[in-house]
Amino acid sequence: MYFTDAHEELRLHIRKFLEKEVQPNLEEWEEKTFPDSIFRRFGELGFLGLRYPPEYGGQGGDYFSAVVLSEEMARAGCGGLGMAVAVQAEMATPPVFRFGTEDQKRRWLVPAIQGEQIAALAITEPDAGSDVAGITTTVGNEFIVDGRKIFITNGARCQWALVVTKTDRERGHGGFNLLVIEKGTAGFEVTRTLQKLGMHSSDTAELLFEECHVPVGNLIGEEGEGFKHLMWELQGERMIAAAGAIAGAARVFEYTMDYAKNRQAFGQPISNFQVIKHKLVDMGTKIAAIQSFVYQTAKQWDQGEYPVREISQAKLLATQVACEVADDAIQILGGHGYMREFPVERAWRDARLARIGAGTDEIMKEIIAKSYGL
Repeated sequence: MYFTDAHEELRLHIRKFLEKEVQPNLEEWEEKTFPDSIFRRFGELGFLGLRYPPEYGGQGGDYFSAVVLSEEMARAGCGGLGMAVAVQAEMATPPVFRFGTEDQKRRWLVPAIQGEQIAALAITEPDAGSDVAGITTTVGNEFIVDGRKIFITNGARCQWALVVTKTDRERGHGGFNLLVIEKGTAGFEVTRTLQKLGMHSSDTAELLFEECHVPVGNLIGEEGEGFKHLMWELQGERMIAAAGAIAGAARVFEYTMDYAKNRQAFGQPISNFQVIKHKLVDMGTKIAAIQSFVYQTAKQWDQGEYPVREISQAKLLATQVACEVADDAIQILGGHGYMREFPVERAWRDARLARIGAGTDEIMKEIIAKSYGL
């Protein structure tokens, strides 16, 4: 209904690559973070441009090509790397493609698709959080940027960041701009790399912009249209987050079910006990229902629709269920589930971020409420 033979061929290609070149290194990368070179490898294989046109080095696929990649990254258990790749392919580069000039696409999109440049998306500020409309970064007439950004995936390693800035506080939503700010620009500094609960293989940084002079040619889209462009970007970000979250939940469910069928207690598999059996049924049922909704909403997005309510609902439900399933999995595994040598421990830690990033649960509920006229 949603995936063609071409999608399944792509899925197999990605899965073989991850099994051979990524999964054997995941434990080491959890300790040290993954090397920058993995981006070049993803670029060589075409995985960073699955739905970009061939003239920019992309594969010309549809949105479900991106869904396949997200699902396979989740299936492989590489949360941190999966998030970093999603930032590159589905968060930082889409606005450059959709709103950028031809020169900007050649300068930043093409190298990002090739994996030669690593990109970041810088929205959140220390004192602003999810309130994107109230961020405090200021920009003068010469695009002199002052301020801080925090919780930035790929922030320490990126060659450029797509930065949300505010030009005019009096203009409300009309006072925002999206600027590409390149590493090496005077006044652009990575002040620290942050330690976090999960997603250990990726870097998360705080960025400082201090008297940072940005050329006018680095403005993405029209002046003052940044908030509108950002809201469009966030829909795609939330959609891919939902797809990855529910795919990750499915992986944890399958692992837990296999464990329960093989784990013996009182002379029989623990899956025979009603309490375990029913818990597994609840896990599988929630995943099946939400995955169908995610696919349905992704289809709308792929067809050029703008289903804000459905995307917000999908993101809210998928990320909540991913956390619930991971927590149930730990409970079923007992002490083993709490140990790092079992995959559900890392899945639980990694899953929690999705209920914060790209808009918290509470922000999703506010968006949904507004769509109902509440």
